[in-house]
Amino acid sequence: MMKIFDQQEIWFVTGSQHLYGPGVLKQVAENSQHIASALTSSKNISINIISKGVVTTPDEILAVCREANSSAKCIGLILWMHTFSPAKMWIAGLMALDKPFMHLHTQFNAELPWAEINMHFMNLNQSAHGDREFGYIGTRLRKERKVVVGHWATDSVQIQIDDWIRAAMGWHESQTLKIVRFGDNMRQVAVTEGDKVQAQIQFGYEVHAYGLGDLAAAVNEVSDADVNAQIDLYKQEYEIDESLFSDDHQLTRLKNDARLELAMLRFFKAGNFGAFTNCFENLTGLTNLPGLATQRLMSLGYGYGAEGDWKTSAMNRIVKVMSKGREGGTTFMEDYTYHFGATDQVLGAHMLELCPSISANKPRVEVQAHTIGCKEDIARLVFTGKPGPAINISCIDMGNRFRIIVNEVDVVNPPENLPYLPVAKSLWEPRPNLSVSGAAWIHAGGAHHSVHTQGVTTEQIADYAEMADVELVVIDASTNIREFKKELRHNAAYYALNQGI
Repeated sequence: MMKIFDQQEIWFVTGSQHLYGPGVLKQVAENSQHIASALTSSKNISINIISKGVVTTPDEILAVCREANSSAKCIGLILWMHTFSPAKMWIAGLMALDKPFMHLHTQFNAELPWAEINMHFMNLNQSAHGDREFGYIGTRLRKERKVVVGHWATDSVQIQIDDWIRAAMGWHESQTLKIVRFGDNMRQVAVTEGDKVQAQIQFGYEVHAYGLGDLAAAVNEVSDADVNAQIDLYKQEYEIDESLFSDDHQLTRLKNDARLELAMLRFFKAGNFGAFTNCFENLTGLTNLPGLATQRLMSLGYGYGAEGDWKTSAMNRIVKVMSKGREGGTTFMEDYTYHFGATDQVLGAHMLELCPSISANKPRVEVQAHTIGCKEDIARLVFTGKPGPAINISCIDMGNRFRIIVNEVDVVNPPENLPYLPVAKSLWEPRPNLSVSGAAWIHAGGAHHSVHTQGVTTEQIADYAEMADVELVVIDASTNIREFKKELRHNAAYYALNQGI
């Protein structure tokens, strides 16, 4: 079975001890292999689960942890104690392990064989207290880990496992991600700045700056034939009024973006970049700020952040990886303007750059004026976001730490058409309401840019934040401002103490 993440794998490691004898250990090994194979075969699991057998000594445990650390394919481990596994054996291994791990608190059998149960069965199936012994040492070592409880064969447990796997894939992407910045941050803007060195230490990703001349050179290398082929592709994928092709000015503008898209795509592939930023204040040598080009590159999976916002660009790419193969798109977003009414709403948009993966219908290509900074006519995709639950994610630099903020929202259809708004947009109702969520977002220092997604859950972002060891605050239906401010104060104290002197 081909898996969505077919280049990586999760290792399934089972703990036991020699006290039970070779017969029990043989059965433990067979059960362990059976679970790993069944999880791999499940439609709920997006990656191959590889059984690494049974570990029964400190040396075996340390060896498998070190092997996981050095494996390019292994993105994390699932650890399970089939029997009692004295946890002092795990200290060296867990202290050495630098890959994320899940503690799966399960047992091989689902139901007890009431009429046949004996002490042999009890000794073999001791997860109920074997996992508690293991849980203690994880807590004593202050190891961040996911704990999933339930029978391994149920859909609910497998979905929880896969949610964590996707967070681990996001963390894996974070470790290898390279971001290219064309130009600098928008002048005088605070929240898009940040410590790139600390970001690389904390998240793993690298941020590389290139001058506009480097991109302009790549643009000049794109042939007219390649541009024309790209225009044919646009005709297949989007709604385009035929009049555009008979208007030389509009067609030239469309070709400009096609050329920009092809040049940036080649640039990204040559430099192994997974995300990018640009800024309308830095366009020397280019025809215009990329509009349609940026939207299409996001739809191909590249992360993007406007005005030099490299933190949002990185998070955009990471979330796109986490949501691969699932329903629901992911885009760069900005809280643009409010509707105060019977139910307060937020109209999200940007000058040009929302990803069509969130569109409720087939996007339409238009050439319209860009009225901020570079005043040019620019091709862009126009659409409205698909209704349904979503989350907005902001990653900010607090000076002494990074903070990830999540607001759960509900995307809705606009009550009327917006015929004079020539950009992509999405309308949502934040939880619990705009009054509370807006205040909480501001208290937390959330940016005006965010990653807007219907492809991952709050829990998955929480798992990713734990892997990165960064602060997470969530604004949801239960948020209370007084308690939220208290949480921010407690978090500040915790992270100050956690970092030491």
